[in-house]
Amino acid sequence: MKTLVSVVLVGIGGYGNVYLKSLFDKGNESALVKGVVDVAPERSNYYQEIKERKIPIFDSLEDFYMENKADLAIISTPIHLHKDQACLAMEKGSHVLCEKPATANPDHLEEMIKTRDRTNRKLAIGFNWSFTDSVQDLKQDILKGQFGRPLRMKSLVLWPRNADYFNRSGWAGKKFSPNGDMIFDSVANNATAHFLHHLLYLSGDKIEKSAEIDQISAELYRANPIETFDTCAVHLHTKNDVEIIYLASHAVADEHRPKYKLEFEDATITYHPDGERSEIVAKWHDGKEKIYEDPEKNHLAKLGVMIEAIQSDDQSILCGPEAAKAHVQAIYGMHQSIKDIPTFPAHWIAYNEETKLTTVQGLDETLTQCYHQFCLPNDLGIEWSKAGDIVKL
Repeated sequence: MKTLVSVVLVGIGGYGNVYLKSLFDKGNESALVKGVVDVAPERSNYYQEIKERKIPIFDSLEDFYMENKADLAIISTPIHLHKDQACLAMEKGSHVLCEKPATANPDHLEEMIKTRDRTNRKLAIGFNWSFTDSVQDLKQDILKGQFGRPLRMKSLVLWPRNADYFNRSGWAGKKFSPNGDMIFDSVANNATAHFLHHLLYLSGDKIEKSAEIDQISAELYRANPIETFDTCAVHLHTKNDVEIIYLASHAVADEHRPKYKLEFEDATITYHPDGERSEIVAKWHDGKEKIYEDPEKNHLAKLGVMIEAIQSDDQSILCGPEAAKAHVQAIYGMHQSIKDIPTFPAHWIAYNEETKLTTVQGLDETLTQCYHQFCLPNDLGIEWSKAGDIVKL
């Protein structure tokens, strides 16, 4: 029998509901929820079940640790709280699974790494795909050189988000917290963060690391009334000479599954799940193919991996802060590239009262064209486009 892993869940609204669903599942006999932490627990879909199960509810993580311990702390709270809560949990003896992004502040990430090393705890950052067997198999094959040297990569994410999404909390779409902590909540630092990280992770020279960014330039835009941006087009080069284009927007009418294409010396890898195949397909120039399972099939692989790592005490965490570091640097660099984020011209913007969705005319077609041509909107001479500065990191 494997040891039961005790869990404290910090943040039970939003994505915390996804964790609760899994932790309360009858088939989950490997974890026990010792307590939950939330300032407004009644907003959780599982509030009534938490009370029925007699699980203690705490206003703060400090309050939980006054009389309790947990093997694992799951941090599913606003971005600017991640560092303090993760470090506190590790200091109190818990391993940590922190939701993505790790933080918006590069200095905070270094503090999290130092705390992990000093306390000898495990620290995982919850980028879903990186914990799946299919992505781990793919990266192993990349590192073995099976496709030749990576040359360039691109990804496109068109995910509509309406006014309810941008009004979901006081920190949504904000650059800084009232205390001055970096939040940088945006399309690239929250809902689609997984897919920017994914390209950086697959570019990394080691299984537990993402590629380091050499330089980055960004086009950032907003159609919604937020401080940051709901649309981005990013061009970056890594220090190991991979060129990356990343395109994402919430200001579009129709949702499409994330797609990407990876070009290597000897093969091309595509993930185009809206087409005939939903798997990751590697195709060599001689026509040979290898298929990797769709990583979207298991959103919570990260929870299983973390529980197994605690139980066995010998499994390394392949998506820890070192893997998440490039994403933190990318977001920081994007805000350096465009410090005054422009709003799309008013005559390009439409608002649907029924769906409460703000969209930009022709934006999905423009970003799709950029994806196909491996470029940014300003390269196409789009009227509303504005090139960002090239930032060396």
